[in-house]
Amino acid sequence: MSDLKKMYSTILGDQFPMDMTISFGDQKLVYRKRTWSIVQDDGSADERGIRYGENPDQEAALYELVNGNLTLGDCKYIEPGNGLVSGIDVSDMLQVGKHPGKINLTDIDNGLNILKYLVDRPAAVILKHNNPCGAAYGSTLADAFNKANRADRIAAFGGAVVMSRSCDVDTASLLADNYLEVVCAPDFEDGTLDILSKRKNLRIIRINRIDRLAEFEKFRFVDFKSLIDGGIIAQQSAVNSIRSIDDLQPAVSTWKEKEYRCDRQPTEQEIDDMIFGWAIEHGVTSNSVLYVKDGCTVGIGTGEQDRVGVAEIAVHKAYIKYADILCYDKHKLPYADLELAIAKGERDKSEIEEIDNQVQQDRGNLPGCTMISDAFFPFRDGADVGIRQGITAILQAGGSMRDFETIEACNEADPKVAMMYTGQRSFKH
Repeated sequence: MSDLKKMYSTILGDQFPMDMTISFGDQKLVYRKRTWSIVQDDGSADERGIRYGENPDQEAALYELVNGNLTLGDCKYIEPGNGLVSGIDVSDMLQVGKHPGKINLTDIDNGLNILKYLVDRPAAVILKHNNPCGAAYGSTLADAFNKANRADRIAAFGGAVVMSRSCDVDTASLLADNYLEVVCAPDFEDGTLDILSKRKNLRIIRINRIDRLAEFEKFRFVDFKSLIDGGIIAQQSAVNSIRSIDDLQPAVSTWKEKEYRCDRQPTEQEIDDMIFGWAIEHGVTSNSVLYVKDGCTVGIGTGEQDRVGVAEIAVHKAYIKYADILCYDKHKLPYADLELAIAKGERDKSEIEEIDNQVQQDRGNLPGCTMISDAFFPFRDGADVGIRQGITAILQAGGSMRDFETIEACNEADPKVAMMYTGQRSFKH
């Protein structure tokens, strides 16, 4: 165990070059390795790149695009000078903590990837292992973070938080009450660093371009996937084109010359949740299904091989997270700690039975949710999982030969369920 802890605490040097050039025909993209002068406790400074890769024994380097304007076909890609994560300077590390490793940076990056569609309101995204575990709009930034955190307090432990507004004192106080790895915002108001610095290992990072994130909506970048044989797949990055009700399509399908159409239309709040949920979906590993309500995630199912399974996992997670927050609100204890106290004979079993009964009665807070699927439902069984839990609306890609079955499922529900199509899927691998 001591060797493992030593691995995590050791700073690796890396053998990657300072510059990297990638050629696309006669066009060249030039990248420069990002390093930081990190001041140590004794006042000395070391020049360091990122801490390590996905694991402590993997060297890694962060490169920033510094030259080259790539154009392929009629698509112009992001230009130099637009660095967000790759542009983080040592002056932006308001508290270094353990300076960032690869996972910290990719969590921030995916948070920004989601947040660029949510910057019109106070919003917060909490990420763990490059997937959102809680995301929410709020009337204030503190409200947004509180909702996102309460959506999944369990997974948020040790997570990264990315926020759309400058961190204020109220938000900082909530952040400091939780164990987090990274807090990222466009700025930090007076008094916030004094509060956050109580968490000595917390990485506090300012990215002052967050207030201009909306400008990145239509930008594309080259997305590289390296293969085991040294080969590379290059693709255009994804763009979310579902930004308003005008981008949604009615759920209509024809089967054996009969037209099927959803009887019920979504409410204004359900439309808002569809747009919000699709933005979150944009940053979730596929196959995925989400449940969202009132601008906040309720259950997030990620990275499964079948759509029914991931819909069920998202339900299961919603029940677990709801039980945990009920327990915390009532007893100031996580659900797992209350279970342990009961097992030791320190608490009464009736306390947890009361919570379990409430979770079942409330169906994990799922009634009234909008169900978001990153691709079409090939059969109605995936949608039926959510309908049984009381969802009131569905957003999916549409395009299955058996879309009519899912429309029938919505119309047969009591009360009826609304459904809209995006006409595009949102896979992320």
